[in-house]
Amino acid sequence: MDKIDIGDSNSIVTYGSSAQTKLAKFADDTLANVKTKDSGEAGKLLTDLVVTIKNFDATGESKGFLGNLFGKAKTEIDRLIARYSDVEVNIDKISSMLQAHRHTMLKDIAMYDEMYKTNLVYFKELTMYIVAGQEKIKEMNEKVLPAFRERVAESGDEAEAQKLNDLANAVNRFEKKVYDLQLSRQISLQMGPQIRLIQNNDAQLADKIQSSIVNSIPLWKNQMVLSLGLANAKAALEAQTKVTDMTNELLKKNSEILKAGTLGVAKESERGIVSIETIKKVNQDLIETINGVLDIQRKGKEERLAAESELTAIESELKQTLLSIRQ
Repeated sequence: MDKIDIGDSNSIVTYGSSAQTKLAKFADDTLANVKTKDSGEAGKLLTDLVVTIKNFDATGESKGFLGNLFGKAKTEIDRLIARYSDVEVNIDKISSMLQAHRHTMLKDIAMYDEMYKTNLVYFKELTMYIVAGQEKIKEMNEKVLPAFRERVAESGDEAEAQKLNDLANAVNRFEKKVYDLQLSRQISLQMGPQIRLIQNNDAQLADKIQSSIVNSIPLWKNQMVLSLGLANAKAALEAQTKVTDMTNELLKKNSEILKAGTLGVAKESERGIVSIETIKKVNQDLIETINGVLDIQRKGKEERLAAESELTAIESELKQTLLSIRQ
């Protein structure tokens, strides 16, 4: 405050300009950093990951299982493994790119902490200039100018009257300068929560990437393990069915040759190896398994939707809290 010279026009023009210049450069650097960031690419990669996993049909069937006893069943399993291998390459590539994006975001989050601290320094510096300027204006309006007016009124000196008018105009210009500094301070004040919002967005996206890498991809690979196990079991079941059919055919042919045999032998030879009750039980278990899986998936989707609603409410509550703090 003691260094402020209201009578020096150049002093009024340059008052607080260094802090304003630093804030302007800081805003430019912040904008440049946000413009060069491509968070949309990370979002696209996450979408690609979901689409790739969703489009992989581990339970896809073909007519291969209906061919000869073992050959075509093995071919179908080999095809399933080949499809898995192709998709795995894409998923691993997407995963590596997501890891790189996450690493960049973690560095950006740390950088935003430093940016926030820097902005706070500029905010305090502008506040210092504003407070000093306001005190100087108060001193000029309440002490210096009134005393000057009394002297001019007593002396009637026109030169002194002009000096009084010049000084009053200088005080008015200085008030506008302090007001300009208050606008700059408001910009700095707004940049604080803006930096935190951008930082929070990066943090949320980094968490989403991490969740996809440590949860979605392993779950998909577990699905592949289960699919291969089921495919092998199905191949064995188909083979057993072929054996049963062949056995029945042999029994029928033998029954024609052994017509003259006893009734008991004839009846025994006509029995099927697998009863209809067993087939019905297996079919019912399979239906219940499929329905159970669908029910679990529906519940999981409902829980995720509920969680998303809660996350939206939490984010809204956080924003309202920030706004109330600033007020």
